[in-house]
Amino acid sequence: MTDIKAKIDVLPGLDPRAPLLEVNDLHVEFRTQYGISRAVNGANFTLAPGETLAILGESGCGKSVTAQAIMGILDSPPGFITKGEVKYRGVDLLKLPEKERRKVRANQIAMIFQDALSALNPVFTVGYQLAELFRVHRGMSRGDAKKRSIELLDQVKIPAARARIGDYPHQFSGGMRQRVMIAMALALDPEVLIADEPTTALDVTVQAQIMGLLAELQQQRNMGLILITHDMGVVADVADRISVMYAGKVVEEAGVYDIYARPAHPYAKALLESIPRLDMKGQQLNVIKGLPPALTAIPQGCAFNPRCAYAQDVCRQDPAPPSYIVAPGRTSRCHFWRDVVGE
Repeated sequence: MTDIKAKIDVLPGLDPRAPLLEVNDLHVEFRTQYGISRAVNGANFTLAPGETLAILGESGCGKSVTAQAIMGILDSPPGFITKGEVKYRGVDLLKLPEKERRKVRANQIAMIFQDALSALNPVFTVGYQLAELFRVHRGMSRGDAKKRSIELLDQVKIPAARARIGDYPHQFSGGMRQRVMIAMALALDPEVLIADEPTTALDVTVQAQIMGLLAELQQQRNMGLILITHDMGVVADVADRISVMYAGKVVEEAGVYDIYARPAHPYAKALLESIPRLDMKGQQLNVIKGLPPALTAIPQGCAFNPRCAYAQDVCRQDPAPPSYIVAPGRTSRCHFWRDVVGE
């Protein structure tokens, strides 16, 4: 269980009564030779302890860039945060100097990256990479750091952890490497865990094992979990709430059951309708027409309007639709959300 007092000692100013994580009006752009690419355009969401928030959308919608902005690991240049707040228990991380920001990474907020083989250093054993966290951040001796590393590998269910502590990343299977990444992310007992496509390139059986492991560890530690994915099947099993992103904006936010039963944004509805179902055998699969917009030339008004069956003139005009309250705890950025839900 996370010790809040210890976290406050690491980063003074934290308020245990404040929301665990708040992202308010976050804007991120990439300045390139081809123009300014607006990757995140006013993202908003919150996360509570023990909650799983899924950020869902097509590739290029801004999910991973949002995670990198929260972690403070954007490549700058070309990436720049131009506006917004990222608050961890009331402290705006974007206003912290880099020295203080380093204290947050791994201690308060940790991340599991999409490609474990690329994220792990190929020339060091997994045991060395795990133990380094404890030596650098906790001042442990080599012996104590090794002992704690073996315990972590046991916790993430790597068989014969003591024997495998001296193996290199390439000696593990894809699923086992992902377990090593989870162990590294959890090493310093963070309160927030960001999992960026944690089951990419894994077969279905291993996907289920990894997601089950994350859920088990989250429950044990009461962590807030942000799950970044495009897989709606994974989301349905593990998420409490869903934020649907399109062209850098959260266009709908709702509880997982609400969004699957009655989506309130045309994009969320189109995503659900494009999933193959057993009762559609022999029928043509629904698709979302067109392509996501180029982030250097996002359409006026609602960015989804060129692909939307509900679009009217007002959707093509600035400003973009506001965030309408559909129900308590549920929002949609669509002028015609009532038509979408069938009211």
